[in-house]
Amino acid sequence: MRNPNMADVAAAAGVSAQTVSRVFRDSPNVSPETRRRVLAAVEKTGYRFNSAARMLSSGRSHTIGLVLLQSGGYYSRAAVTAGVEHAAGEAGYAVSIATIAALDTGLMERSLTKLADQGVDGIVIAVPLLHATQKMADITRDIPTVTLDGSRTSDARVLGIDQQEAGRVATQHLLDLGHRQVWHVSGPDEWIEARQRRQGWEECLRAAGIEPPPPLEGDWSPESGYRQGQIIAMIPDVTAVFAASDEMAFGVIRAMRERGRAVPDDVSIVGVDDIALAAYCSPPLTTVRQDFYRFGAAAVALLLDDAGAGDSVVPATLSVRESTAPPH
Repeated sequence: MRNPNMADVAAAAGVSAQTVSRVFRDSPNVSPETRRRVLAAVEKTGYRFNSAARMLSSGRSHTIGLVLLQSGGYYSRAAVTAGVEHAAGEAGYAVSIATIAALDTGLMERSLTKLADQGVDGIVIAVPLLHATQKMADITRDIPTVTLDGSRTSDARVLGIDQQEAGRVATQHLLDLGHRQVWHVSGPDEWIEARQRRQGWEECLRAAGIEPPPPLEGDWSPESGYRQGQIIAMIPDVTAVFAASDEMAFGVIRAMRERGRAVPDDVSIVGVDDIALAAYCSPPLTTVRQDFYRFGAAAVALLLDDAGAGDSVVPATLSVRESTAPPH
């Protein structure tokens, strides 16, 4: 027989798991009557505080956990980390970082368990697993959690841009310039962002009456963009490419040049992320903007705001530069 968890307490008290968490953290945004019901439900169910709950209730932790993936873009990892650390520091919190080596639910479970055992007050997840396990759901139900377009659980709040819209915005920009087809260098299929951006690309083309060509999969790195760009450059009628990340777009641009295809005179290219280098490559890259630093800081603010709303997904916006032009 399993031990009762926070969801059992919430059900017995007739409140949400987030309200139970607020009671354990001694939040002022809980009425005396609700607090009494929750504490009575704790006694009724036999729920025992784990080490994380004890630290939450006593307020001694003042630590926020951050889960990152080792691969997937140095710039985004560094910017998210800087944003989280700055906002946490301003609020008087430390940051405990757990880094996983691969997209694996077992590794994610261990990282979340490690942070829970440390008694973190909240968790920011910047790992794009497609599926959440029951153990992951249990931990994120008991500890306030925000995901940056990462792993989804029923209780975690989501913060970031609309990734499907990002694919549509990038593709529509190229169609509006007059391109009759848009090729796509996608991210790894196991990344939820890659799937969503690819879906937006496909939907935009089909809405225009265009059959999407086969996407070419990369791994977010410039090297993979270069490899796939070498293939695309050999197709004479290609005039437009949507790469699912700026770093892959850089690789595509180099491949085009080596094959004698000028950007944007012969081929227009759009990326996603708008990292600092995008404005300084040659030519400057048109790209869908993601402010990783701001998202990291906003995730901390969302965690510390007990009265905050649920998901916070912002529209995708395009930074138009010189890598795109009408086709000849």
